[in-house]
Amino acid sequence: MNANAQTQQPNVVNGINVDDLFALIESVRRDASKATTGWRIATTWQGQTRTRAEVDGFSIGGQNVSRRFTIDIDEPCELGGSNQFANPQEHLIAALNACIAVGYAAQCAVRGITLQSLHVETEGEIDLRGFLGLDSKVANGYESLRFTVRIKGSGTRQQFAEIHDAVMATSPNVYNLANAVALKSTFVVE
Repeated sequence: MNANAQTQQPNVVNGINVDDLFALIESVRRDASKATTGWRIATTWQGQTRTRAEVDGFSIGGQNVSRRFTIDIDEPCELGGSNQFANPQEHLIAALNACIAVGYAAQCAVRGITLQSLHVETEGEIDLRGFLGLDSKVANGYESLRFTVRIKGSGTRQQFAEIHDAVMATSPNVYNLANAVALKSTFVVE
Protein backbone atom coordinates (compact mmCIF):
# COMPACT_ATOMS: atom_id res chain seq x y z
CA MET A 1 0.00 0.00 0.00
CA ASN A 2 1.28 3.41 -0.92
CA ALA A 3 2.09 5.47 2.15
CA ASN A 4 0.82 8.54 0.32
CA ALA A 5 -2.55 6.95 -0.45
CA GLN A 6 -5.33 8.73 1.36
CA THR A 7 -8.43 7.03 2.59
CA GLN A 8 -11.55 8.86 1.62
CA GLN A 9 -14.08 9.39 4.38
CA PRO A 10 -17.67 8.52 3.54
CA ASN A 11 -20.08 11.36 2.88
CA VAL A 12 -22.32 11.27 5.94
CA VAL A 13 -25.27 13.66 6.32
CA ASN A 14 -27.76 13.33 9.19
CA GLY A 15 -26.00 10.13 10.23
CA ILE A 16 -26.74 8.53 6.84
CA ASN A 17 -23.89 7.33 4.63
CA VAL A 18 -24.97 9.10 1.45
CA ASP A 19 -22.37 7.24 -0.64
CA ASP A 20 -23.91 3.91 0.40
CA LEU A 21 -27.42 5.24 -0.24
CA PHE A 22 -26.49 6.38 -3.76
CA ALA A 23 -24.77 3.02 -4.35
CA LEU A 24 -28.01 1.23 -3.36
CA ILE A 25 -30.04 3.49 -5.65
CA GLU A 26 -27.68 2.82 -8.57
CA SER A 27 -27.63 -0.92 -7.88
CA VAL A 28 -31.44 -1.08 -7.95
CA ARG A 29 -31.55 1.14 -11.04
CA ARG A 30 -29.22 -1.28 -12.90
CA ASP A 31 -30.82 -4.51 -11.67
CA ALA A 32 -34.50 -4.59 -10.63
CA SER A 33 -34.00 -7.95 -8.88
CA LYS A 34 -32.02 -6.08 -6.20
CA ALA A 35 -35.09 -3.95 -5.41
CA THR A 36 -37.17 -6.60 -3.65
CA THR A 37 -37.24 -6.61 0.12
CA GLY A 38 -39.11 -9.14 2.24
CA TRP A 39 -40.24 -8.61 5.81
CA ARG A 40 -41.59 -11.11 8.31
CA ILE A 41 -42.67 -10.96 11.93
CA ALA A 42 -43.91 -13.85 14.09
CA THR A 43 -46.17 -12.87 16.98
CA THR A 44 -46.98 -15.09 19.95
CA TRP A 45 -49.60 -14.55 22.61
CA GLN A 46 -48.00 -14.05 26.03
CA GLY A 47 -51.17 -14.12 28.17
CA GLN A 48 -53.93 -11.60 28.85
CA THR A 49 -53.61 -9.01 26.03
CA ARG A 50 -49.82 -9.24 25.80
CA THR A 51 -48.03 -10.43 22.68
CA ARG A 52 -44.41 -10.66 21.64
CA ALA A 53 -43.45 -10.01 18.04
CA GLU A 54 -40.15 -11.50 16.96
CA VAL A 55 -38.08 -10.25 14.07
CA ASP A 56 -35.55 -12.79 12.82
CA GLY A 57 -34.47 -11.09 9.63
CA PHE A 58 -35.44 -9.71 6.27
CA SER A 59 -34.35 -10.16 2.70
CA ILE A 60 -32.99 -7.63 0.22
CA GLY A 61 -32.22 -8.42 -3.38
CA GLY A 62 -32.64 -12.15 -2.72
CA GLN A 63 -30.17 -12.14 0.19
CA ASN A 64 -31.31 -12.99 3.72
CA VAL A 65 -30.09 -10.67 6.46
CA SER A 66 -30.28 -11.93 10.03
CA ARG A 67 -31.66 -9.53 12.64
CA ARG A 68 -32.96 -10.31 16.12
CA PHE A 69 -35.47 -8.00 17.79
CA THR A 70 -38.47 -8.48 20.00
CA ILE A 71 -41.38 -6.09 20.26
CA ASP A 72 -43.60 -6.49 23.30
CA ILE A 73 -47.17 -5.26 22.94
CA ASP A 74 -50.03 -4.87 25.43
CA GLU A 75 -53.24 -2.94 25.93
CA PRO A 76 -54.02 -0.30 28.54
CA CYS A 77 -55.83 -1.49 31.66
CA GLU A 78 -58.98 0.24 30.42
CA LEU A 79 -59.01 -2.11 27.40
CA GLY A 80 -58.38 -5.30 29.37
CA GLY A 81 -54.59 -5.21 29.39
CA SER A 82 -51.89 -4.78 31.98
CA ASN A 83 -50.49 -1.55 30.46
CA GLN A 84 -46.95 -2.95 30.38
CA PHE A 85 -46.19 -1.96 26.77
CA ALA A 86 -47.49 0.21 23.96
CA ASN A 87 -50.57 -1.21 22.25
CA PRO A 88 -50.99 -2.24 18.57
CA GLN A 89 -52.41 1.15 17.58
CA GLU A 90 -49.49 2.97 19.16
CA HIS A 91 -47.08 0.67 17.32
CA LEU A 92 -48.92 1.29 14.05
CA ILE A 93 -48.70 5.06 14.46
CA ALA A 94 -45.09 4.83 15.66
CA ALA A 95 -44.24 2.78 12.55
CA LEU A 96 -45.86 5.44 10.35
CA ASN A 97 -43.99 8.24 12.12
CA ALA A 98 -40.67 6.40 11.98
CA CYS A 99 -41.06 5.68 8.27
CA ILE A 100 -41.84 9.34 7.59
CA ALA A 101 -38.86 10.45 9.70
CA VAL A 102 -36.51 8.09 7.85
CA GLY A 103 -37.80 9.50 4.58
CA TYR A 104 -37.10 13.09 5.67
CA ALA A 105 -33.63 12.22 6.98
CA ALA A 106 -32.70 10.41 3.75
CA GLN A 107 -34.26 13.00 1.41
CA CYS A 108 -32.40 15.76 3.25
CA ALA A 109 -29.15 13.78 3.26
CA VAL A 110 -29.12 13.18 -0.49
CA ARG A 111 -29.65 16.92 -0.99
CA GLY A 112 -26.86 17.80 1.46
CA ILE A 113 -29.31 19.38 3.91
CA THR A 114 -28.34 18.99 7.55
CA LEU A 115 -31.20 18.46 9.98
CA GLN A 116 -31.22 20.18 13.35
CA SER A 117 -34.53 18.70 14.48
CA LEU A 118 -37.37 16.61 13.14
CA HIS A 119 -40.58 15.79 15.00
CA VAL A 120 -43.59 13.87 13.64
CA GLU A 121 -46.80 13.86 15.66
CA THR A 122 -49.77 11.76 14.57
CA GLU A 123 -53.22 11.37 16.04
CA GLY A 124 -56.48 9.66 15.24
CA GLU A 125 -59.57 8.20 16.83
CA ILE A 126 -61.08 4.72 16.92
CA ASP A 127 -64.71 4.30 17.94
CA LEU A 128 -64.88 1.23 20.21
CA ARG A 129 -68.43 0.45 19.04
CA GLY A 130 -66.91 -0.89 15.80
CA PHE A 131 -64.10 -2.83 17.49
CA LEU A 132 -66.47 -4.33 20.07
CA GLY A 133 -68.97 -5.34 17.38
CA LEU A 134 -71.72 -3.16 18.83
CA ASP A 135 -72.54 -1.23 15.65
CA SER A 136 -71.79 -2.58 12.17
CA LYS A 137 -72.09 0.95 10.74
CA VAL A 138 -69.11 2.15 12.80
CA ALA A 139 -65.61 1.58 11.41
CA ASN A 140 -63.52 -0.74 13.57
CA GLY A 141 -60.33 1.22 12.90
CA TYR A 142 -59.10 4.67 12.01
CA GLU A 143 -61.08 6.56 9.40
CA SER A 144 -58.29 9.14 9.23
CA LEU A 145 -54.95 9.95 10.79
CA ARG A 146 -53.67 13.51 11.09
CA PHE A 147 -49.97 14.21 11.32
CA THR A 148 -47.79 17.27 11.71
CA VAL A 149 -44.13 17.34 10.71
CA ARG A 150 -41.90 19.94 12.36
CA ILE A 151 -38.54 20.23 10.67
CA LYS A 152 -35.56 22.51 11.15
CA GLY A 153 -32.30 22.46 9.29
CA SER A 154 -30.08 24.06 6.67
CA GLY A 155 -32.71 23.82 3.92
CA THR A 156 -34.93 26.57 2.60
CA ARG A 157 -38.72 26.54 2.97
CA GLN A 158 -38.93 25.57 -0.73
CA GLN A 159 -36.44 22.71 -0.32
CA PHE A 160 -38.33 21.37 2.69
CA ALA A 161 -41.62 21.60 0.74
CA GLU A 162 -40.05 19.55 -2.07
CA ILE A 163 -38.73 17.04 0.46
CA HIS A 164 -42.18 16.80 2.06
CA ASP A 165 -43.74 16.04 -1.34
CA ALA A 166 -41.04 13.42 -2.02
CA VAL A 167 -41.57 11.74 1.36
CA MET A 168 -45.34 11.63 0.90
CA ALA A 169 -44.85 10.14 -2.58
CA THR A 170 -42.30 7.47 -1.56
CA SER A 171 -42.89 6.47 2.08
CA PRO A 172 -43.87 2.78 2.26
CA ASN A 173 -45.96 3.26 5.40
CA VAL A 174 -47.74 6.33 4.04
CA TYR A 175 -48.61 4.14 1.05
CA ASN A 176 -49.57 1.17 3.23
CA LEU A 177 -51.98 3.20 5.32
CA ALA A 178 -53.36 5.34 2.49
CA ASN A 179 -54.13 2.39 0.18
CA ALA A 180 -55.86 -0.90 0.68
CA VAL A 181 -53.29 -3.65 1.19
CA ALA A 182 -54.54 -7.11 0.29
CA LEU A 183 -54.48 -9.34 3.37
CA LYS A 184 -54.37 -13.06 2.67
CA SER A 185 -54.81 -15.24 5.71
CA THR A 186 -54.21 -18.90 6.40
CA PHE A 187 -56.00 -20.24 9.47
CA VAL A 188 -54.61 -23.39 11.15
CA VAL A 189 -56.17 -25.05 14.21
CA GLU A 190 -53.62 -27.23 16.02
